[in-house]
Formats: sequence, structure tokens, C-alpha cells
Amino acid sequence: MLLFNKILPLLFLPFGVVCGLVLLALWRKKWWPGLLALGVLGVCSMPLVSGRLMGWLETRYPEIPLASLQREDAVVVLGGILGPRVPGSDQTNWLDSVERFEAGVALVQAGKAGRLVFTGARLPWENRVITEGEELRKEAIARGVPAGKILVTREVDNTASEARAVAEMMKENGWKRVILVTTGWHMPRAALLFRRAGVDCVNFPVDFRRNHKDSLNVKDFVPTAEAWQQTETAIREGYGYLFYRLFR
Repeated sequence: MLLFNKILPLLFLPFGVVCGLVLLALWRKKWWPGLLALGVLGVCSMPLVSGRLMGWLETRYPEIPLASLQREDAVVVLGGILGPRVPGSDQTNWLDSVERFEAGVALVQAGKAGRLVFTGARLPWENRVITEGEELRKEAIARGVPAGKILVTREVDNTASEARAVAEMMKENGWKRVILVTTGWHMPRAALLFRRAGVDCVNFPVDFRRNHKDSLNVKDFVPTAEAWQQTETAIREGYGYLFYRLFR
């Protein structure tokens, strides 16, 4: 499963395509694969392209006001929030997806749920002593969330196993519905997997990346590293969504 979810898609992302074209140009001693590689690199690095791809994912589950939510049994915050532990440092290494954590804490403190659930995320190659969920539990307690309100699922390694773990926890606690918190571009796949696991949830996306402006300008056509990264993220997420729609 790790091969299909993490490694194989790399070959079909823009980076893999560019590398393949460069190798083809060197092997065949032809100029056109190299020129095509530059074209792929330039197009995929344009904010116009990355914004359209991110928009395709994020508009499926638009942002909703916190005040509009009804009280549910629990708030579930998906993993992927912390970076690797920094040796000798006692500071939390937050990733760009920290808004997932912030939203989960805000929802519970606003009385939108009685429990805050973090997933026990830990990938095989990480050197974590405890799961990400346990680390986030400590952070939430430091933010004023009562320890008795915070739960951590069993150990998980991807979104599909997070969904199954939450389904088990709901059954154990007799919960009917939860609020699901994750990044906007990740919500389509997460919602699909949680629905298939039998979890009734209200989707609360956060951390939107696309630019909401209506008009274009010259900067939208100027390649940037940030746009390249967002294009790769959007395409990878699209592959993941299609994989679970077609094969799972």
C-alpha cells in the first residue's frame, strides 16, 4: 500500500515528468524532450495554474463560519500538522497545516463539541517517541482545553486508517456525528474516506491556499517555487482521490 500511496505517484507528478524528459533527452541525444521539460516546469510553476488546480479541490468544500455549526459529539482533527522533532529543542515544529490544530481548539472552546480528537499519526520513517496526536494533546492542554476532553486514536499512518480509527472510537463512545477538520485541498479525499468508513461528519475545511481574486495580472504568469509546490500538492491529492474512488 505504501508503494501505491506514497512512491508510485511521484513518477507521474510534474517533478517526475520533468526528470523523465531530461533523462530521455540525454539518452536519445534529442533536444525536444529537454524543451518539453522546460515547458512543463514553466507551466506548472505559474500561479495561474497552481491556483486553478487548488481551486478545483478547495471549492468542493467551501469555508463555513464557525458560528453556523451545531453542537456535535466531537471535533476530529486530522494529522500532518507537526514537522520532525528538532534535537535539543523544546519548541513545537509546526507545519503550514497548523490551522487544523487551531481550528480544532477553537471549535471545542466555542462549545461546538464535547470532545477533541487527534489521530495517532506516525509514519514508519519518523523518529517520534510518541504519536503526533499525543504531542498535539499536550499543546491543546497548554491552550486551555481540559485534558478530560481530549482523546487520541490508535496509531495510524494515512487518511484511510484515520477514518477507520475514528469510526471505531465513535462506536466505542456511542457518538452519532463529528466535525471533521482538515486542510481545504485535502477535504474531498478525507470526506470520501470517512463517509466510506461509516462516519457521519460535518466537514469543516481550513487553511485555504488558492487566491480568491477575480482578475488576472502579470504575476499570475511568472513562475515561482511556491506555485510549483502547490501544483505538485494538488495533482498528488487528485491522484489520491481518484485512487480511492476507483480501486478501494
